[in-house]
Amino acid sequence: MILPPPLNGSAISTAGGLLQLLRDGRPRTRAKLAQMTGLSRPTITQRIDQLLELGLIAPVEDAASTGGRPSSQIAFNPRARVVLAADLGALHTRVAVTDLDGVLLAEASSPHDIAEGPEAAIDWILQSAKSLLPDLDYLPEQIAGIGIGVPGPVEFSTGRPINPPIMPGWDRFDIPSAIRTQIDAPVLVDNDVNIMALGELSTSWPDVTDLIFVKVATGIGAGVISGGTLRRGANGAAGDIGHVALARAADTPCPCGNRGCIEAVASGRALARALSTPERQLKRPSEVVALAKSGDVEAIQAIRQAGRDIGEVLTSCVSLMNPSTIVIGGTMAQAAEHLVAGVREVVYARSIPLSTEHLTIAPSRAAANAAILGAAQLAIDTALSPERIAAALSG
Repeated sequence: MILPPPLNGSAISTAGGLLQLLRDGRPRTRAKLAQMTGLSRPTITQRIDQLLELGLIAPVEDAASTGGRPSSQIAFNPRARVVLAADLGALHTRVAVTDLDGVLLAEASSPHDIAEGPEAAIDWILQSAKSLLPDLDYLPEQIAGIGIGVPGPVEFSTGRPINPPIMPGWDRFDIPSAIRTQIDAPVLVDNDVNIMALGELSTSWPDVTDLIFVKVATGIGAGVISGGTLRRGANGAAGDIGHVALARAADTPCPCGNRGCIEAVASGRALARALSTPERQLKRPSEVVALAKSGDVEAIQAIRQAGRDIGEVLTSCVSLMNPSTIVIGGTMAQAAEHLVAGVREVVYARSIPLSTEHLTIAPSRAAANAAILGAAQLAIDTALSPERIAAALSG
C-alpha cells in the first residue's frame, strides 16, 4: 500500500491523523503513540477510543513487559470495512472487493464494450457488488469507498469523463451520482492509466518517487508519478501520450480525429488492423499477443516496431521528467520481451547518459491487477483521510 504523506502537527492531533500512523499495520502501545506524536496520554486515549468506536483499530496481543503489568497494544483493523474497485476497459469490465489494506477478497469480470454507454456499465458494477458482498459477510453500508478507472480523460474533481475518444455516450456523464443512487459512499473516478500507475507503484515500486506507467492496449496512455505524487495536470489530461504526433504516422488517421498520433500505429488496435488479412481477421490486442507467442515473425516485428515508436515519444518524456522507472503495462505488455525491447532500444540510444544512467524500463509487475489495485488504493486513501474520519465522528 502507499502510506499516507506526513501530517503536520495540527492534523496528527486528530483521530484521523493518528489513524494515518497506524495504517502501516504495526501494533503500538498508547505510550509509544504519545512518544511519536508528542500528544498527551489523555489525548491519545481519547483518539484511540474514537477509532475503536469506528472499528478502524483493534486491540492486539500485549507487548512484552519490562516488569509489572504488560502494556496493551492497538493496531489498524483492515477488515473493518471494504472498498469497491472497478476497472472499465475498452472491451472489458472488472469489479473487486478489497479490505482497507487493498487485499483482494473477491472479484467478477466480464467482456464489455465501453461504447455501449454508461448505463449498462454502471448497472453491471452495482449488480456485481451486490452479488459479491454476501459471501464475504459484508453489507453495502460497509463499503467505505469506491474507486473506478475509465479509458478516457476524466475531470477528477467531478468524476466526469470529458470528451473521451473511445467512450461514446460518456461525455460529462456523472458517474459518482449514478453509483450513489444505490451505494452511499465516496466515489472516485480517474483515467485508467492513472489508476494503473497508482496500483503499480503501491504494490511493486514502493521506494520509487518518479515513475511513468505506460499502458499499451486498445489505446496508449501514461500515468505520471513525480515526487511520489500522481500528476493529473490542470485539467486531468496529463500523460495523454497516445495522441502525441509521430513522424512516420503523419498520414494515418486516429479515432481522436487527428492524423499521425502514435496510437494510430502502435496501439493494440492498430497492430490488430495492420496484421489482419482476408483469411485472418484480428479484432483484439490479445489476439496480436497470441500470434506473437505462437512465433509469428510478422507479429513479433510489428510489436517490436510499436515499442520503438513508443520509445520515441518516451525519449522526450525522459528528457523532460527524468524518471527513475518506466513501466510498460496493458494487454500488449503480455508480449513484453518484444515490446519492452523496442522501447529500450530507442530510449537508451537517444536520451542523454545522465537521464538513463539509473533508468529502469520494465514490464508491469502488477500486470492485470494494476488497475484494480490502484482503484482500491484511491478509494482507501479517501475513505481513511483525516477529513473523512472527522466527518464520521461528527455524524
